[in-house]
Amino acid sequence: MFVDKAKIYIKAGDGGDGAVSFHREKYVAAGGPDGGDGGKGGDVIFCVDDNLSTLIDFRYKRKYTAEKGQNGGAGNCTGKNAPDLVIKVPRGTLIREANTGRIMADMSSDEPKVLAKGGKGGKGNARFATPTRQIPKFSKPGFIGEDFEVTLELKLLADVGLVGFPNVGKSTLISVVSAAKPKIANYHFTTLTPVLGVVKVEDGKSFVMADIPGLIEGASDGVGLGHEFLRHVERCRLIVHVVDVSGIEGRDPKEDFEIINNELKNFSEELSERPQIVAANKCDMASPEQIEDFKAYIEAKGMKLYQISAATTQGTKELVDVISAELDKLPPIKEYEAEPMTRQELDERAGIGEKFEITRGDDGVFYVEAPWLEHIMRTVDMDDYASLQYFQRVLRNSGIIDALEQKGINEGDTVNIFGFEFDFVY
Repeated sequence: MFVDKAKIYIKAGDGGDGAVSFHREKYVAAGGPDGGDGGKGGDVIFCVDDNLSTLIDFRYKRKYTAEKGQNGGAGNCTGKNAPDLVIKVPRGTLIREANTGRIMADMSSDEPKVLAKGGKGGKGNARFATPTRQIPKFSKPGFIGEDFEVTLELKLLADVGLVGFPNVGKSTLISVVSAAKPKIANYHFTTLTPVLGVVKVEDGKSFVMADIPGLIEGASDGVGLGHEFLRHVERCRLIVHVVDVSGIEGRDPKEDFEIINNELKNFSEELSERPQIVAANKCDMASPEQIEDFKAYIEAKGMKLYQISAATTQGTKELVDVISAELDKLPPIKEYEAEPMTRQELDERAGIGEKFEITRGDDGVFYVEAPWLEHIMRTVDMDDYASLQYFQRVLRNSGIIDALEQKGINEGDTVNIFGFEFDFVY
């Protein structure tokens, strides 16, 4: 099965938590805090695997999570960094953030791309010791790793794309000029998936040709098979428009030519402006009048017509030479640049850990909902004064105290945070 689109969820590992520990050794008085820092969470890295040709594996597994960093230990031991999670994709895969459509990476080169960064490890209590706070009983939790819902879209890396109506001979053409062996039969939609073939030129050069499943009228709007595969033409440097000039199926080659170009334009204005070569196929079955009429029509548009018969290989060698010469004039295969986050997105993502919601219940208690705060409360000793001071600074710096005051809280009112209740004091 050829699968060229998929949506998955990726999550980098969270950082390990810092440790709360105190040095205890015989004959060593007041050993002091020795809690170590947590390790870094694993990154999510994408890399190209040329042994893959579809995205079918991502139909069965949709969630990819890297490991969490190891927690810190006693004796100032830093937790172990978690291994990175490597996800392999076919060459030519375009990765977008699902919510915004922002391009995150174009997997066309061999360079691995880090898509989600693991969280840094939290600091152990040894880091919080000061001359006035010699026994800190709190530590910092690890930072949360980045997470994204992403879409994977495979856009084949081909120099030349063959487009045209079904059954005009595209599969036959690619089979005689390359080693590709597509299914060939005399019925529409024989080609159900794009086919790649390497075409070798005499002087040692070569180029990649893609046989795109046949387009029909309305393909860009979802009719037929063509709309599923038009994306694979987007990277092509040159389009070879194959037309059945014989009209043996009762279609007008001029009308076919216009319909296909309109579909390309409707799909992408940029695609419609791509350099194009017109190949009049099945010339061995067409009359000289049909060929001359179509030739005059194409030349009136300022384009050249190349007469071929893919079935008998007539004119195919000359067509390959012309394609090779045209490719020499064109820039390399298009690669998409990763798009940076907007300032608004950066601000939102930076504040992910400090979002909260405050509601007042019928019992008069102020309830604070802040998922990130539960992570911090695990490292706070509520029976220790210095630890409580640290917790209070977190509430103040995150804006929760100010928000409570705006909600009209008074001294002595009760605040509930994940079941932990305390009286509010100024």
